[in-house]
Amino acid sequence: MNRKRTLMPDSFRVKKQRFGADSINGNPEHGDIQEGPPDVKATLQYLMTLFPRKLFNDSLPQIVFKHQLYSLHSDKTLVDKQLNDLRDKGELLMFQLGFDSDAFALVFSVDYRAKVLAGEAGRPTLATVEKFLDKVLPGCSELSFSKDKMLKHFLFTDSEITQLVKSGVLTVRDAGSWWLSIPNSGRFTKYFLQGRKAVLGMIKKSKYNEILKSVLEERRTTSHVKIHIKYHIHDIMGAELVECIQTTSGTLLRFVNT
Repeated sequence: MNRKRTLMPDSFRVKKQRFGADSINGNPEHGDIQEGPPDVKATLQYLMTLFPRKLFNDSLPQIVFKHQLYSLHSDKTLVDKQLNDLRDKGELLMFQLGFDSDAFALVFSVDYRAKVLAGEAGRPTLATVEKFLDKVLPGCSELSFSKDKMLKHFLFTDSEITQLVKSGVLTVRDAGSWWLSIPNSGRFTKYFLQGRKAVLGMIKKSKYNEILKSVLEERRTTSHVKIHIKYHIHDIMGAELVECIQTTSGTLLRFVNT
């Protein structure tokens, strides 16, 4: 298999570790964990190229999970700091999609706005959604909104809040609050979880429940994996669903029994 790979340093030894404890120099495109100050925005842009726009008829913004960044950068604290900076500047939005309280989806604000408006074109809820995008999104660093804040701070009426829920930009959190939401993202979540399970199954079925990352990336997938396999590999590595062992042949992924 001829595949261009980043060379390992001569001093690199086989070492069992939690992924991220040590770092290998390289570029995000090569899938190697980065050393030194991370460029989170560049890494987000790379990971988003793995998002299957066509699978969803280009109706969804490109979605990346925060933990996927940890598969490429060892310093989680610095990653989180840069993410917060991007959110404070209004460049990035964060979402809780509901399947895991520790899994946070990230979307660039410009992309989110464009896809939401395209989906709302010609609908009676368009004006209310535009008001929401103009008043709430700039500098939005919140995952959810209380009824009190929606009514008194952003000056939405009960009827308008109902329209926002109907359009999908808000989903009910509890009786008095709503999550910020990505309209029509349910199918993505379904395919994502289905693909994660399938890729983990591929590792589990490999000899000794382990496989080189480079080999897994080239594996032919079943119909259960509809999203790029590299997207899933960054997911399972960043979420520590596999044990990552550095070898002279590259990163070895080992299934973790939970």
